[in-house]
Amino acid sequence: MMTVIKVLIVDDERYSRDELKHLLSEYPTIEIIGEAESGDQAVMKALQLQPDVVFLDIEMPKLNGMEVARSLKELKKTPLIVFATAYPNFAVEAFRHQAVDYLVKPFDESQLKETVARLKRLLVEHEPKKLEKTASISARLALEEDDGIIYVNPKDILYLYRDERETKIVLKDKEYHSKLSLKDFEERLEHLSFYRIHKSYLVNLDHVSRLIPWFNGAYQLEVSGMKENLSVSRNYVKGLRALLEL
Repeated sequence: MMTVIKVLIVDDERYSRDELKHLLSEYPTIEIIGEAESGDQAVMKALQLQPDVVFLDIEMPKLNGMEVARSLKELKKTPLIVFATAYPNFAVEAFRHQAVDYLVKPFDESQLKETVARLKRLLVEHEPKKLEKTASISARLALEEDDGIIYVNPKDILYLYRDERETKIVLKDKEYHSKLSLKDFEERLEHLSFYRIHKSYLVNLDHVSRLIPWFNGAYQLEVSGMKENLSVSRNYVKGLRALLEL
């Protein structure tokens, strides 16, 4: 079975998006799963659709391509980036964002062919063979305590946060601690309803009851069973709302 590369096209010009869609449609390994016409829309679409690759313009309203690239690096699934722009002078900066390639409009079909081949090598031919992570109904999160290992049902966790050199795991009536990093827990809990709301906080969305506007684009998050609200960094607000709202 052929592996398909899922692509998101980001460009504020409709003609450029249509041209790139047409050129990419010639490749059976490419599936275009979405389009975005602005930088902020690009981040939202990437969060929702989880593309393998983002073809990204640079000069766009609100967020430009470089700012979008920085935001995409924060996603749990980080897509590969191919800059596709009319401006050749941003190439050096683009590769600082670990771009796979830099295409200049009007697109050269032979260069695009090389780009697709490079993407295929990175995403298909060299893809590690690994077992899918499956979550057992009875699976528990193992936490080492001084007197042994305690097993916690992840559904009972309200949130986790980093406190100096420890990660605190907060339940409704108890708090545990662990030497593991918050990133380690994020990876272990990725198949459940946990979402990072701040660089130091990971919250169980099943326990969220209200999102309260704060200041400078930040929000406060009300968690059921907790007296104090949690701060939501403005960088995570849009993604959080996309997951919470129908």
